[in-house]
Amino acid sequence: MADVHEKGGVDGGVVVGHDGSACAQEALVWAADLAARAGLPLHVIRCWHMTTAPRPRTWEPGYVPPLADFAQAVREELDACVARAGLDPRLAVRTHAVHGPAPAALLAAARRADLLVVGARGHGGLARRLLGSVSDSCVHAAPCPVTVVRSGTRRSRTGPAPAVADPAPPG
Repeated sequence: MADVHEKGGVDGGVVVGHDGSACAQEALVWAADLAARAGLPLHVIRCWHMTTAPRPRTWEPGYVPPLADFAQAVREELDACVARAGLDPRLAVRTHAVHGPAPAALLAAARRADLLVVGARGHGGLARRLLGSVSDSCVHAAPCPVTVVRSGTRRSRTGPAPAVADPAPPG
């Protein structure tokens, strides 16, 4: 039976958050390219709740499957996103399906990461037009460097560089 994890087990490397969006897919490709060039492992983290998880195979009208079935459906969808990205087969990639809020899970994983990569969909209020709420939280609180990948940067080595933020100052 599948386990339900509430944090991603990361021990160094590049961590990228993936919510299933096109922007997250671009961030995945960008992070994978960097991880491959640096010789670092890539950790792809999908945070989820029952309301954001894909429907498990065991779902049927009138029956709510166990939480582990939802976790398995999230892992399968995340693995499919990674497969569609066409990453270098020599790159060590590990996927993590984490049950809980994205900012907390990504920041916890960043404690042992060399770099945290997030996409920026730009949804939200005026202060978050350039960064989404998750990327904004990560930029301000991550204990490691953070790269925010904006849409349109996919596999473009000549286009604008993603924004990079230094870790938050102690205190």
